[in-house]
Amino acid sequence: MGLLDKIKAGLRKSREQVSGRMDELVEAYKELDDDFYEDLTDILIMADVGVPTAELAVGRLKEKCKSEKIGNPAKAKQALKDILAEILWAEPMELKSPMVLLIIGVNGVGKTTSIGKLASRLKVMGRRVIICAGDTFRAAAADQLTVWAERANTPIIKHKEGADPAAVVFDGIQAAKSRHADILLVDTAGRLHNKAHLMEELRKISRVVEREYPEAALSALLVIDATTGQNGLAQAKVFSEVANLDGIVLTKLDGTAKGGIAIAIRHELGLPVRYIGLGEQLDDMQPFNAKDFVDALFGE
Repeated sequence: MGLLDKIKAGLRKSREQVSGRMDELVEAYKELDDDFYEDLTDILIMADVGVPTAELAVGRLKEKCKSEKIGNPAKAKQALKDILAEILWAEPMELKSPMVLLIIGVNGVGKTTSIGKLASRLKVMGRRVIICAGDTFRAAAADQLTVWAERANTPIIKHKEGADPAAVVFDGIQAAKSRHADILLVDTAGRLHNKAHLMEELRKISRVVEREYPEAALSALLVIDATTGQNGLAQAKVFSEVANLDGIVLTKLDGTAKGGIAIAIRHELGLPVRYIGLGEQLDDMQPFNAKDFVDALFGE
């Protein structure tokens, strides 16, 4: 199965939400009028694109159709796809060496599995990777991460439950230096109920990296569960306040009709989607491509 086919298969539920309704809309209208644009806005909102982003996209579409004299709903659909791909587009994430990559997100979003899949993907790209079990707060977090590290055939640095996360990161850095690793993947505790504590913990980890590993680039990716829709956007808002995020890992896209949340996060928070999770297998994490994503969403 090719990459685009995999994305199409993973976005099946979201595509059913968007593509079928879009086809009905194109069939129902012979010309572009206010009712057409209103119905189109509703379709986007139903797919969890969000009200501000749906209104922006439809507003741009109106302008484009007017300036380019597009009067055909089928051509308007293609123009909308181009607009959504433009909203989603971002420069590719630069993977440096050495690099410390913090993986952030609340419990239950697929953070542990994402780290395992990401480690596997980076290794396929020829990078030397070490995993660091920095979530010492959640019971069995390190044990679960160890299972994924073994599946990805990647070394893991961990301490006992309740240890200081900064101390685990310190040991991870020493291991990364001695083994000449390219990327140190650091799991972090997913506590949202206490923003101040979360902020201080991330700051402490960042200070250890800056002090002990100044030659390493420091980046952070936020893992969001696509099935939570607009709640994922709310999580992203909080985490973007406490961490300097470089982008989003969007998981569980294969289990939701709310794939439009990727567009909402990009537009409302300016955060690019870097990777998408499309299943349970080790190779089911794919780098995000705006055009492929929009094509899969619209069933093209």
